[in-house]
Amino acid sequence: MLPLLFVSLSLPLLTSAKTPKSPLLQTDFPDPCIIHHPTNNTYYAFATSSNQKNIQAASAPSASGPWTWLSSVDPLPDPGPWTSGPRNYGMTWAPSVISLPDSSGWVMYYSAQLPANSSAFHCVGAAVSKMSILGPYEPLPSPLACPLSKGGAIDPSGFFDPQTGKRYLVYKVDGNSLGNGGSCGNTIAPLRNTPIMLQRVNETDGVTLIGEPVEILDRDERDGPLVEAPDLWWDGKRHVLFYSNHCWSEEGYSVNYAVSTDGVEGEYVKMNGTNGGERALVMTEGIGDGFNLSAPGGATSFWDEEKGESGIVLHANCREGRCLFGVGIGVDEDGRVYVD
Repeated sequence: MLPLLFVSLSLPLLTSAKTPKSPLLQTDFPDPCIIHHPTNNTYYAFATSSNQKNIQAASAPSASGPWTWLSSVDPLPDPGPWTSGPRNYGMTWAPSVISLPDSSGWVMYYSAQLPANSSAFHCVGAAVSKMSILGPYEPLPSPLACPLSKGGAIDPSGFFDPQTGKRYLVYKVDGNSLGNGGSCGNTIAPLRNTPIMLQRVNETDGVTLIGEPVEILDRDERDGPLVEAPDLWWDGKRHVLFYSNHCWSEEGYSVNYAVSTDGVEGEYVKMNGTNGGERALVMTEGIGDGFNLSAPGGATSFWDEEKGESGIVLHANCREGRCLFGVGIGVDEDGRVYVD
């Protein structure tokens, strides 16, 4: 996603029932990311493989829509030689697109299934497009993160840190792929860790790794089998890590957040859902105050140029599968993130 400049909001925490949300896009569009193209003033969204695409794409004149699914576009026609191949639809997940400096191109991070005997695992790769935000993206010959002994890696997200001018890649180590069964493969003891990792990358090319990855969050017993779908947001004072917990196929799946006041690599403290009984940021209606959504997750933050506000896009269950939704985000006087 594009580097974000936050305009501080100081508004009361919203505690009343939230207005039900309608899909921004009425099609199966899981694990979305969103990016604004400043030249043509168009928003683009990318999503997990579905509808006979390795990666899906949609466009809109504003972050709130109307969104159009781009039926003729597959931004990643080949996920790369290290994957199970271009025709294995459904196995390329959770894209995150960033723009490179000086309009020199775009990078797409994604997770893809490994081939043959390693097909139980995914790893995180990257692909580059120099000509168009819609690609075609050319994959790197090998993955960026592939900790197979720990279960592989999924759910990458790019982040430019306005505090330091450094660029990062954040992802989940897919420990539950090695689990002993149960919900999302990881509720039968001994349970596996599913840490969220932060990897610095080169500011100019977005793909050259700098140093070793740093663990910034992990599941605990109140998260259920996993934490995943990480996304970093700078709220003007702190680094906020959005993440999902519980199992994606169940109603307990939700959007949560943790906060670091000690830099992007600092200690992240879980602020809701699993901390002190506060409700998740976005959760299934009926369990909590959730916009009439079911199993919401996979949130990615963005800056709405038109409204001058921050928001998140996410997916939730719908008739077609998992549809695209959007909500606004802000920070109240007590420093809590809220959604609207």
